[in-house]
Amino acid sequence: MRTLKHIDNGNIFDFGRMSEDYAKYRDIYPDEFYQKIHDLGLCGDGQLVLDLGTGTGVLPRHLVKYGAKFVGADISENQIAQARKLSEGMNIEYIVSPAEEVDFPDGTFDTVMACMCFTYFDKAVLLPRLVRMMKDDGHLAVMSLVWLPGESSIAKGSEELVLKYNPSWNGAGYNRPTFDSNGIPTTYKVDTSLGFEVASSFAFDVSLTFTRETWHGRIKATRGIGASLLTQDQLALFEKEHWQFMQEQPESFEILHSATFCILKKRV
Repeated sequence: MRTLKHIDNGNIFDFGRMSEDYAKYRDIYPDEFYQKIHDLGLCGDGQLVLDLGTGTGVLPRHLVKYGAKFVGADISENQIAQARKLSEGMNIEYIVSPAEEVDFPDGTFDTVMACMCFTYFDKAVLLPRLVRMMKDDGHLAVMSLVWLPGESSIAKGSEELVLKYNPSWNGAGYNRPTFDSNGIPTTYKVDTSLGFEVASSFAFDVSLTFTRETWHGRIKATRGIGASLLTQDQLALFEKEHWQFMQEQPESFEILHSATFCILKKRV
């Protein structure tokens, strides 16, 4: 469990509460997302990659085909248990650890990744630690893939229902990113004085296809619902109302997302 002042008004959240749903419904990154990572020279043959906040190991499981060896770290034992189950036979090691406490020898990693999790980390502690553990030519890839409720009535309607049951959830209302004077997405809040400089930073749109069932599952597997401390009765009421909303939608539909990449290189 975690509680952070800037997340949901400081309310406790725990992604381990819904690891099975997370494994089933949040493996949604399109092929072009993984190809973009590889095209940037990351996660290729011979590299050692650390994936922070790995969850159920979604990124390592899809990137391992490019030849890198991966270490996935997550604070949740339940998430790591799912990751190990889904990664059987793959060249991936998993550890249960907060990102800020991951400890490997100096100069270990070619690449460190943080996708959909960077906001949860104490960057003043984490970034200097990563600088030490990364090779001199190492890179930190901070990434996200978020739906755009302003361009999807379905996404907007789902957010409204989440907020009905969990008004403290602040994961609603995302837009395409804005970038600061260093080229860093403003939501990432990276202090470049902590040992990194920007190598590249960009965003692109991705349209993902969902069915009623998979979008319903995706919304259940959010911090605002499945990872929250809503009671079983509250969860049941949400599921009932959201499924009724799903019955008003086509059996299959597109939801526009924004993919954001910020690639930082170690300053030497």
